[in-house]
Amino acid sequence: MNPNMINWTGLGTMVRVEIERFMRVATQAIVAPWITAILYIFIFGSVVGTRIDTIQGKEYIEFALPGILMLSLIGTAFAQSSSSLYFKRFAKHIEEILVAPISNGTIIFAFMMGSIVRGLVVSFAVLLTGVFFGAASFYSIGLFIFYIVGVAGIFGLLGILIGLWAKGFEQLNALSTFIITPLTFLGGVFYSITMLPEIMQKITIWNPFFYFVDGIRYSMIGIAESNLTFGISFVIAMNIILFSIVWYLFKIGYGLRD
Repeated sequence: MNPNMINWTGLGTMVRVEIERFMRVATQAIVAPWITAILYIFIFGSVVGTRIDTIQGKEYIEFALPGILMLSLIGTAFAQSSSSLYFKRFAKHIEEILVAPISNGTIIFAFMMGSIVRGLVVSFAVLLTGVFFGAASFYSIGLFIFYIVGVAGIFGLLGILIGLWAKGFEQLNALSTFIITPLTFLGGVFYSITMLPEIMQKITIWNPFFYFVDGIRYSMIGIAESNLTFGISFVIAMNIILFSIVWYLFKIGYGLRD
């Protein structure tokens, strides 16, 4: 068998396993981030939002919902692949996958698909909540799907990187705690960058998470504060770069053959 060919049976099996894995703990994997999103929507939308003027012609809850959705998506996609790979390494199950007639690219793509599917499920739940609060809308469904899938792919790949690197539970959560969560909150989830001092606006445009939040916001309410062409190109480039890095690490056996 050509190792570069896709083993569709193997890919389908691995994706099914990843989906079944998070569905077995649906309360933790889906319900928990959904409840968190509901609290954000209620507090920042219905409570705080009623005391804030419209932002660029939109009610505050409409402006904040895309950011809350992206916040949930990023954390969910990252947690799926990082924990899945780490525990497969910890339990030595990864060795069974590595000796199977499946290429490294197929294995990586299966982990990505697990993150994307879980991200889609949580995003749909958040959208339903937005509908209940009368805040969900679509300006471009095509761009919405692109950003949901593209960003979930990015953080699925980042999760794989951490899953390969982590030597313990503390390291597994380090990137999420000290980098992902702070940068997401500082990426315009709950506010417009025009509300920031000029120096903070200049700093924010160097935050990659800002382009994720701004892109999903444009796809939902048609308001963008960044260069959309750059944002779309950045999402595509990050997927390609991260996939290449992860593929190389699999090729040399980093973290897999301890």
